[in-house]
Amino acid sequence: MKRKPVAIIAVLVLVGALGFVVSQSFPGTFKLPHLGPECTVRADGEVTLYSVQMANAATISAIGLRRKMPERAIVVALATALQESKLENLDTGDRDSVGLFQQRPSQGWGTPEEIQDPRYSADKFYAALKKVKGWKEMRVTDAAQKVQRSAYPNAYEKWADESAVLAKALAGRATGAVECTVTGEPALRGAAASAALSEGLKLDWGVDTSPDADLKVTVKDPNTGWRYAHWLVSHAKGTGLERVRFADREWDATNGKWQPVTGDRRVGDDTVVAEVFH
Repeated sequence: MKRKPVAIIAVLVLVGALGFVVSQSFPGTFKLPHLGPECTVRADGEVTLYSVQMANAATISAIGLRRKMPERAIVVALATALQESKLENLDTGDRDSVGLFQQRPSQGWGTPEEIQDPRYSADKFYAALKKVKGWKEMRVTDAAQKVQRSAYPNAYEKWADESAVLAKALAGRATGAVECTVTGEPALRGAAASAALSEGLKLDWGVDTSPDADLKVTVKDPNTGWRYAHWLVSHAKGTGLERVRFADREWDATNGKWQPVTGDRRVGDDTVVAEVFH
């Protein structure tokens, strides 16, 4: 039993050495395995995503809600992005396809630079979906196909259940449903972290916040509050977010969980508070 840690270390060293040799001989072909998804979403089901995927899902949802699209539209959009890019903002694809939705400049979706802006590409997707007659009554895959015109028209349906879980949570219809763990050194700290969060809120939601040490967003009801709270947690890794407080719950980046709070840590149902690393 005492030799097991040594054996494990030896294997890790061997894997690292192999990765170095392979990467030198064939650049870009070797990647160490991920430790696992950082985010878990629970809302009548469970979905796990990496932080980059979670951030993109939150932005797609925010753009849809800001356009006053129904939750069903968000489900369709998320299913499309899961199938086309696995919720990663790709700089390449089939022919000239790029971005979350693999939209093509040659087909009039915009320039490559525009399409690789998640907010722009999501907005263009919703605009196209809105023009599809009867899309609300269609299966997810049929509605998506009307927009995408894919060679695999039924492929989107396999993401329908996962997308419904994500959409419900990101639309604020579940409490403490998005939990992400942030490990290692924060991406940003202090004023830079506050500025990044303020900019993201402005771009995704059109909300102006003062980039102070603690950002505060005023909301009209708990549903709206959880929309912002879940969006903040979804973008935590890239912004230096340490804590989010709403009502009687608090999320902490270290353990990634929503926990009950009382006393001075509790905020009302009309304010979402975001605290960054210092």
